[in-house]
Amino acid sequence: MSADGQSVTLTFFVELEGTALEQLFSDPSVADHLLALDAHISLGVVDFSSERANVVRQLNQLGIPVVAWQLLSREEGYWYNMCNAEQAATRYRAFTEWSASENLQWSGIGIDIEPDIGELQQMFTQKSQLLRTIFKRGCGKKQLHESQEAYRLLVEQMRSDGYFVQSYEFPFMVDEQQVGSTLLHQFFGVAAAPSDQRVLMLYTSFFRPFGPAFLWSYARDVDAAGVGITGGGIEIEGVKHPISLNWEELSRDLRLAHRHCGNIHIFSLEGCIEQGFLPQLREFDWALPVRAPHPWSEILYTLRTALKASLWLVSHPIVLVLALVCIAGLLIY
Repeated sequence: MSADGQSVTLTFFVELEGTALEQLFSDPSVADHLLALDAHISLGVVDFSSERANVVRQLNQLGIPVVAWQLLSREEGYWYNMCNAEQAATRYRAFTEWSASENLQWSGIGIDIEPDIGELQQMFTQKSQLLRTIFKRGCGKKQLHESQEAYRLLVEQMRSDGYFVQSYEFPFMVDEQQVGSTLLHQFFGVAAAPSDQRVLMLYTSFFRPFGPAFLWSYARDVDAAGVGITGGGIEIEGVKHPISLNWEELSRDLRLAHRHCGNIHIFSLEGCIEQGFLPQLREFDWALPVRAPHPWSEILYTLRTALKASLWLVSHPIVLVLALVCIAGLLIY
């Protein structure tokens, strides 16, 4: 509960290999801080190791809620995307078998909807191949529709297994949904999936110096926001990680997000531990004023409105053609 009386639920992303994960939680003060914060963990299931199972059981015994953040192998795309719905379903079945055999308890499932990690690599190493992939994908919607149906069925299975489902999504997915377009989904190779809670990844470290306006603009469209990055994350060859948020920047982002959202996810726990943020979060004053990022927030709102209008027109070509004909007629006469 924040000082202004509004409920705040903090969730920390953790994306570490088994051995590093076990080492992270070997320090008892980490669990003490999480308990004091009444925090949740979204744990990237990057392997089915005994070390990971040990950590989950430790958190279960302490009563710290753990969301199973579903991830695939790098070869399969790592995150959920338009091309790996079948592999995601196979991985989920393996996850449920592992959880049952290890007697692991999860408070929910997290599905991470992002482009194929191999395509991100191509962006820096094989641009011509990437362009061919994007062009081919953009010429038809069949694969997108098929993958979205497959993910719908997968989420239904997760829910029937008793899980609350979170989705971690790019902000543009909200804009497209509002106008009924799928153009950007096809371009980036991502497929929308239903979920019980959408968490927009609003990482201001990627958008300096305009990050606060970006966060402020999108946080009001959802009830859960992801802030960061404080450090950590998967390494992609050729991709330079942004400079991690310092305490002043993280404090600003938390307060900006809290003005709109009651659920805030921080990427990442390991980054917060490395920078010594957990003790400071325990004393955090949510009620302190934060300055809205004007005028950039209004400029971004205008750009988002223009983007949505463009996406709507492209998705309704007949309207676009009629509009162009009318404009041409006015110019001629």
